[in-house]
Amino acid sequence: MNYLNKEIVVIGLGYVGLPLAVRLSSNFKVIGYDISENRIKEVSNNLDSTKEVSSNLLKKAKNLVVTNDPEFINNKFIYIVTVPTPVNKNNLPDLSLLKQACKLVGTKIAKQAIIIFESTVYPGVTEEICAPIISKESGFSLNTSFYLGYSPERINPGDKKHSVDKITKVVSGSTNKITKVVGSIYESSISAGVFYAKNIRVAETAKAIENAQRDINIAFINEIALLCQKLNLSVYDVLDAANTKWNFLPFKPGLVGGHCIGVDPYYISHLAKKLGYKTKVILAGRNLNDKMTNIIFHKLKKLIFINNRILQIGVSFKENVPDIRNSKTAELAQTFMKNNYNIDVYDPIVNSQEVLDMYGISLANLSGKYDCIIIAVPHKFLTNQSDELFKFIKKSSIIFDITGQYKNVFSKRNIRYWSL
Repeated sequence: MNYLNKEIVVIGLGYVGLPLAVRLSSNFKVIGYDISENRIKEVSNNLDSTKEVSSNLLKKAKNLVVTNDPEFINNKFIYIVTVPTPVNKNNLPDLSLLKQACKLVGTKIAKQAIIIFESTVYPGVTEEICAPIISKESGFSLNTSFYLGYSPERINPGDKKHSVDKITKVVSGSTNKITKVVGSIYESSISAGVFYAKNIRVAETAKAIENAQRDINIAFINEIALLCQKLNLSVYDVLDAANTKWNFLPFKPGLVGGHCIGVDPYYISHLAKKLGYKTKVILAGRNLNDKMTNIIFHKLKKLIFINNRILQIGVSFKENVPDIRNSKTAELAQTFMKNNYNIDVYDPIVNSQEVLDMYGISLANLSGKYDCIIIAVPHKFLTNQSDELFKFIKKSSIIFDITGQYKNVFSKRNIRYWSL
């Protein structure tokens, strides 16, 4: 069978699925499926609330059809699953959306179909959890009547330089032949090319450790930042010096949340625990990064009063993206609110209703003067309009710049300033 002339169904049109669907539509007919009626409406109107795909690119995607009607994805031969795989309140893998997608696909696939997963999982999930569900729903047997592929997503939200077509795709399949087919599908649209992993478990593990590695490195720098405070040193001065060495890794301190770095280490440790292996390093970094919100809160509360008027800028999990999932900056705002501080939270790039629904935080507009301004997320609008902040600052105000990005701006203005 020539899979390269078949339609592709992309399941899930979020940060991963929509950019991928648009890119693939340059060479294939693509059906983008999402259960959210609102998401389908906005994409149909050439809008993307995640800010990952421009209206212009959506208009040009003539081979892309989006739908929330499951009848449109019947009897197809290529499905790519890109649904979220978060953790639950106990930091255990939550595969509920992935399992739902598998049940749906199992009822829809044509015989000899390939189902490719891009969702982050721990090693073994694709073949041991997804395959049986698909087999049960379809009545087909793996590697006889249907096949699996795994090509982990590597989207970096907000990063326009490393777009989906410019990131090497790791590919794997349930047979050697299917691995080559999966590679051919992606090679047709990904200019950076593909890397053929030895098997699906290798690809699953590679994805999980990519973000866990970043988590550990950031945790190390966070710990150095806390040590530097004890030494009365600026960690940024220390990093500037260390970065002059050619092989020093340029990580910076901060709050680390989000849907990847803040989640993937728990997936690895979950599998390790199932195997009877106690990890020593993986969760050490995550434990510190999870504690950073409270560490920052307790440091700040020593420098402010309960009746101070406080402004927190930024509530998304990282700069220049509206994604608020697993946001440590939202957690910081909640901590101030729970401790009865008078805090306004301002973030013009996120969806205010989503923030209210998810965190119980009502976003505010900038108004009046503040005793304390917390720059939690250095969005681009703030970089471009940093002078605007001075309209809301008293002579006695304190600036808490968590990322340290504005240390040169405020140090020249004789304003009380603190950063990690």
